[in-house]
Amino acid sequence: METIAILAPVILSFLILVMPRGLRYPYTLAVTCLAILATSVPAVSALMQPTAQPLTFTPVNFLGTITFTIDSLSAFFILVTNFTVFTGLLYANGYLKSYIGEKKPARFALHYFSYVWLHFSMLGVLMLRDGLAFLIVWELMAVSSFMLILFEAENRNTLKTAVNYLIQMHIGLVLLVIAFLIVESKTGLFGFDGLTRYFTDHSNLLLFVLFFGGFGIKAGFMPLHTWLPEAHPAAPSHVSGVMSGVMIKMGIYGIVRVLVYVRADWFAIGIFLLVISAISGILGVIMAITQHDLKKLLAYHSIENIGIIGLGLGIGALGIGLQNPWMVMAGFTGGILHVLNHSLFKSLLFFSAGSVYQAYHTRDIEKLGGVIHRMPQTATLFLTGALAICGLPPLNGFISEILIYIGLLKGLPADTVMQSIALMLALIVLVLIGGLAILCFTKAFGITFLGSPRTVPKHAVTECSSPMLVPQYLIVALIILIGFIPVAFVAPLSDVIRVQFNTETELISQSILPALTRITRLSYIFVLILAGLILLRIWILKRRTVTRGPTWGCGYTAPTARQQYTATSFASGFTELAHPVLNEKTDFKKIGESEIFPKPRTFAVHAEDFVKVLLLKITGFSMLVLKKIARLQTGNIQHYILYAFMFILIIFLLLYLNIL
Repeated sequence: METIAILAPVILSFLILVMPRGLRYPYTLAVTCLAILATSVPAVSALMQPTAQPLTFTPVNFLGTITFTIDSLSAFFILVTNFTVFTGLLYANGYLKSYIGEKKPARFALHYFSYVWLHFSMLGVLMLRDGLAFLIVWELMAVSSFMLILFEAENRNTLKTAVNYLIQMHIGLVLLVIAFLIVESKTGLFGFDGLTRYFTDHSNLLLFVLFFGGFGIKAGFMPLHTWLPEAHPAAPSHVSGVMSGVMIKMGIYGIVRVLVYVRADWFAIGIFLLVISAISGILGVIMAITQHDLKKLLAYHSIENIGIIGLGLGIGALGIGLQNPWMVMAGFTGGILHVLNHSLFKSLLFFSAGSVYQAYHTRDIEKLGGVIHRMPQTATLFLTGALAICGLPPLNGFISEILIYIGLLKGLPADTVMQSIALMLALIVLVLIGGLAILCFTKAFGITFLGSPRTVPKHAVTECSSPMLVPQYLIVALIILIGFIPVAFVAPLSDVIRVQFNTETELISQSILPALTRITRLSYIFVLILAGLILLRIWILKRRTVTRGPTWGCGYTAPTARQQYTATSFASGFTELAHPVLNEKTDFKKIGESEIFPKPRTFAVHAEDFVKVLLLKITGFSMLVLKKIARLQTGNIQHYILYAFMFILIIFLLLYLNIL
């Protein structure tokens, strides 16, 4: 039965390529729902019974026996993946309609086929333990997402971004291949099953760092992130939501899966994760604040939230090293719960940004403004996602972040001064990330949705269609549900952590869950007070005549929208403070002394990712060296004979001197 359930969606997916235009989307949705049903049912069973034996089934014999395994950890990621893929496909129905006249039917067929196979490959990553099979589906995930990014391949920048993405994914693949080969050379097993034996007898830190390099590129940790801020904006918005919501989490899953097998060096691994995650979180949010492209701003926030997830994992690993069960349970539970939370509010934000892009045909925040007056539902949805991503109560982001805070605070009475300093710095970083996130989304929401339009659209702007709104409301419902009933989500996830990392079981039920319950009660009180104030306002205004006028402006109302805050001016105070880590470029031609009547000018400030700038300098230098070396290709046979003779002579000298 499991064999049919797994193979049926895979086989049926190929018919997407030949399906008639009118039936293509409903057929794609049906195939996706079939895959979701086939994997969600066993995933729910495994999640509810984390102590039971993992579910295994072998649907095919190809290059040996390939076994699919679903344990509680992979079950959690499967459910998160299925929900985000489902809402993304619902959103795509409305989003892609505007491209029907522009793209050929074959482009849509390939797009839907690639979307389905991205889903299949992510499920394969979560269910496979054999090294060869895992690497095959890992490569399928890279290729299918590459094809999705290429939906607008006629744009040269999109094509360049997609190629850059694919190259970096293959660098990560090479690192994973090397790591698995090292395991096989010592244990004879090519896959995750050999990690237990390897970690028992060899250094845990070195191999973990190698795996982290492979999985960290996919996750987007700094400085392995340079593909992410370019690929997410280039892709269609439903693809951006899926890539940011769940695809980069495949890297997190790989890191957690390796951590499950680790047996030693926990303290060093924890410090390593804390340092990398702190850098990712801080620099990610700093770069987000400086962005004017709405989707690029959200892409950098993905790096920031990957940093928050990494902080949770680092605290958990550190807790095992310090034998502190509070840190283990709160850190790992908070970090992995943030995987779910980020998938929700980040996909919601990308979908809302896509709705704005479809309506205004621009992602430039500087050209927007007053969107709330024409798209009130989209504005409300974006604001909900913004509040959630900032970790504000009573929404879901607050729950996962408060767990990470608990893990940090419970670890502060450390045995040594260095441990206390490390945890205190991590606490400061987490607080700073939260504060900067609020600043960033105040800018993003305020400049985009509030005020007056900075440019007048040449076409009518209306609210997006229902097919684009419905999936966003589904996400909002789950965001609110996690915020108001966190115990229902934290309790089963904490059981997963307990089983996977073999730690105490009473800690969550006796201490953490009651604390979350008290926090939830405060959220209820806050909502009731807010609702009471709204009702009181409505009751008071019923007796009065309500009139509308210009916003009070200290006795002066700006005559044009150009005198509003811009995204650049809003963030200018912060960018001056963060100047040491920003590579800002100003586009402005100064007014000369002889220019009596100055011509119209524009002023723009752009912040370049300093890691990207550094890599470009390295590659530029490498290209220069290669060009100089290319001069050796003279085409003269005598020169080539001389090269061979010199090589033999050098080898002889090295052997003679016992260097080789």
